[in-house]
Amino acid sequence: MSLIIKNPPEVGAVRIFEQPELFDTTIGPTQAVTTQGIATIHLPSGPLSMDGAQWHLLKHTLTNDSPNPLGSSLQNELTRQLRLDKDYKHRSFSWKLLRTLKSVFHNTKYQGDTAITIPPFFQNAGRGTERIWGEVTASPQPMVINWPGLNDKEKTELIPTLSTTDNWILLTHPRGTKNKWVLW
Repeated sequence: MSLIIKNPPEVGAVRIFEQPELFDTTIGPTQAVTTQGIATIHLPSGPLSMDGAQWHLLKHTLTNDSPNPLGSSLQNELTRQLRLDKDYKHRSFSWKLLRTLKSVFHNTKYQGDTAITIPPFFQNAGRGTERIWGEVTASPQPMVINWPGLNDKEKTELIPTLSTTDNWILLTHPRGTKNKWVLW
């Protein structure tokens, strides 16, 4: 093989694999395998498949300050996501909308949802005072807030920041009978 690399033939070569190549992307006790860009993580509730790039982000962000092992943190995020998915008032907004808000209003932080669905293009992500990823900063950052993606405790934790700053955008369920989303 090294001879071919050092002295490549003048014709092209194609290598065909009978089985897809698997990459062990296990971290600590959390077993995972990535193949063809899809990661399969083995959790107590069963296997979870996700985009390999998303798994790469999560395995580095969910282990930052958490005292929980990665597997239990990911299981908690999955449980929360499944609960949010059942809530008819909850919405996960399109990345196109969130990218637009980020670029127009220079938002650097995202509040709400779960680590599984938060877009990776925000520098910081959290829920209330909980940091999911990013740096801890002393001053409030410009942020996009998915209000239905927060529980009551997390909403209460954000109220002091919302009442003393104006560098945030709140996405919330519509009031009244109209079925349109409100951007504040």
